[in-house]
Amino acid sequence: MRNTISARLFNTLQKGKEQLGTEALRKISCFVESQRTAEGAFKDKSGKADLYYTVFGWMLSYVLGVRMDAAKMNAYLMQQHVESLDLIHYAAYLRCKMISRLVKGGKSGLLLWALFSTGSKALDKNRNLPHNDPQSPYTQFIRLSLQEDSGWRIKEKKKITDSLAGYHLPDGGYMNTTGGLTATTNATVAALSVVGQLTGYKGNEDVLFLRDRQHATGGFSAAAASPVPDMLSTATSLFILSCYGIAPKYPVRDFIEAHWLDSGGFAATLLEEQSDVEYTFYGLLALGSI
Repeated sequence: MRNTISARLFNTLQKGKEQLGTEALRKISCFVESQRTAEGAFKDKSGKADLYYTVFGWMLSYVLGVRMDAAKMNAYLMQQHVESLDLIHYAAYLRCKMISRLVKGGKSGLLLWALFSTGSKALDKNRNLPHNDPQSPYTQFIRLSLQEDSGWRIKEKKKITDSLAGYHLPDGGYMNTTGGLTATTNATVAALSVVGQLTGYKGNEDVLFLRDRQHATGGFSAAAASPVPDMLSTATSLFILSCYGIAPKYPVRDFIEAHWLDSGGFAATLLEEQSDVEYTFYGLLALGSI
């Protein structure tokens, strides 16, 4: 695999798996398998099969070595109404197709996918976008990941990175809407990922800004005003810091382990007692990023 965002995620999940003992690996794997539906997809918080959750479940299953049925996976993807998907779900769909290729044909199947896939002719046309803004950092992150997974050659890199300037705050960090007053972790991580993928992961003030947002407990919050750190913000922040070769300010392992529930999955915050494959993905990603 080329060093795409998807490849970086896979590699980091693998590093997270390597930190697990035998019993922890069994427990997490059993939880992941318990979230799979009869049709081979994965459950959302309400227990229904959902494409967005399925991409997390399939990535975890592949990395953890959980049994996967290529025929069921392909059948589930064939059921999707691709043209009606918003940008986030279309990106999830395409990543699911990649994983199904991996399961069916191994890395050689994924290589053929990268070589011959033409992707979508119009990634944004007629698709609902995050924040209804084609230029926001999170939209651009999703679009870039989708283009990479489609095997596209990314053009006008400077134009893309320059377009992020309108979402940047003077004190550091990014927001997903113009005219805002405070940076968010989601937007900052997304912008740093886009910049890193397009220009190389070189140290900069915004990476240090993100590092300095870490709580002494080890976690990261979605925004400065957020009451508690969460696993999504923590995992994505640690992931991007690791891409840039920057260590977190505070130890984080205890924070991660505190979110690991008896079910085998990970919780979103310490205030929640339920888990799903999305936050279990973030738990393993966080482990692999430290």
